[in-house]
Amino acid sequence: MAELGFVGLGTMGGPMVKRLLNAGHTVTGYNRTQSRAQWLVELGMRWAESPRQAARASSIVFTMLADTAALHAVAEGPDGLLAGLGPGSIYVDMSTVSPAASRELAGQVAARGAQMLDAPVSGSAVTLEAGQLSIMVGGDRAVFEQVKPVLQDIGPTVNYVGGNGQAVTMKIAINLSLPVQVLSFCESILLAEKSGIPRETAVEVLLNSVVASPALKYRVPLILNPPRQPLFDVNMIQKDLLLALELGQDLQVPLPTTAITNQWLNAARGMGLAHQDFAVLFKVLARLAGLDQETPASDAP
Repeated sequence: MAELGFVGLGTMGGPMVKRLLNAGHTVTGYNRTQSRAQWLVELGMRWAESPRQAARASSIVFTMLADTAALHAVAEGPDGLLAGLGPGSIYVDMSTVSPAASRELAGQVAARGAQMLDAPVSGSAVTLEAGQLSIMVGGDRAVFEQVKPVLQDIGPTVNYVGGNGQAVTMKIAINLSLPVQVLSFCESILLAEKSGIPRETAVEVLLNSVVASPALKYRVPLILNPPRQPLFDVNMIQKDLLLALELGQDLQVPLPTTAITNQWLNAARGMGLAHQDFAVLFKVLARLAGLDQETPASDAP
């Protein structure tokens, strides 16, 4: 069993820590809002007063954060995670952030005699709870092999991708496909429905056809009945699409369907739906097709 640190105890990070505790590891955790982590303290997690303290208390420290800006905020400064790393420490970032920023941070970690892996995940809180999360990892291969058993306590499928920044690049490549698939699926439903085929029938036929994918199968209930608590809201998926578009520009890779889907996410935000699950794209298209007369209420805070 390992002495672990964990920074970022939100929708994904918190349940990850729970799995690590259940596996018998000692976890010292930090979250910007301490009250959100109280349930983990009650399960046995040790509380850290700063990211630096979480890193110092562990041989392997993890982060799971919203975006690149949040990663910088946690890593830098006298109380930041970098300040708590020493020779032989291992830092594993599970966030979906800019590959360039991840590689830059890996260089700063190496300067302290430590090692960094980027290890973003594929799946949602539901997938994590079911023990079906998959993890992709970039960094030194030997360090990966050392950390792999701990990562498997979070999710059973762990794949090595390549050097630093490669795993987060792979995650961005995966995530750009999610809203593109959802948008296309919504078009199919609405075209069938407006032709006179009941919505439920159209959905059933589509999910039994060659276009069905695992992602669509678990997202369809959210398309038809958007959840009150989003699994992946419009702002978060759009963050990933913007990372993809930036990477595409840098690498001169055309991403036409990503760019179009990003504009429809802009439309959702303009309708006040930024904090709803991105499956709300169905509502946006349905309104324009004249099949949803209800005006979506703004959910802006």
